Amino acid sequence: MKTILLLEDDRHLNQGIALKLRKEGYEVLPALCVKEAKELCRAHSIDLIISDIMLGDESGLDFCAQVRKSSDVYIIFLTAMDQEIDMISAYDIGADDYITKPFSLMILLSKVHACMRRIDGKGKKGISSGNISVSYSEMKAYKDGVDLFLSKKELQLLVYLMENAGQVLSKEQVLEHIWDVDGQFVDDNTVPVYISRLRTKIGGDRILTVRGIGYIWINECIKE
Repeated sequence: MKTILLLEDDRHLNQGIALKLRKEGYEVLPALCVKEAKELCRAHSIDLIISDIMLGDESGLDFCAQVRKSSDVYIIFLTAMDQEIDMISAYDIGADDYITKPFSLMILLSKVHACMRRIDGKGKKGISSGNISVSYSEMKAYKDGVDLFLSKKELQLLVYLMENAGQVLSKEQVLEHIWDVDGQFVDDNTVPVYISRLRTKIGGDRILTVRGIGYIWINECIKE
């Protein structure tokens, strides 16, 4: 079970987020101040920190900067500070993501899930399905050992489909995973267009369209 440290001084918001994350299967360690968060960090192995910035006893930025000196734990800031300089400061100290309040709980969950997938992917060499393979270290895809020359988004889409082989993924799920995390604007045709491009390059019999629902990678995939 992955462990999340939730540093948020709004008690009701803290409880609400913690409840939702626990329903998703995560262990949540709630903290209302930096002092509590430091104690939890010393006592537990933590996979992800979700932190506010404006806190009663100390800045969340300062706390996470200290954490980053000795740990590569994933960090998501969840804050009302929405100025560009605030975001730059957060990324400068090593934040992995930045969400401004008010926020969508579903977007937060999407970003949390994305972080956890990256954690699960650490140390893995790649994934393969028949004559299609992806090397995580090279971030390249191959067909019969020949480079497919996929764009970054095409590769991300391929990996997402393969890592969820046998599961129908809705267009909304694909958009959140591949595009919304980067905060990029996309239109309704983006996913179908990229699916079509991917099918052309890898062969159209691997990705099935489930009408009115989404897409599914139908072949077995092996993680290395």
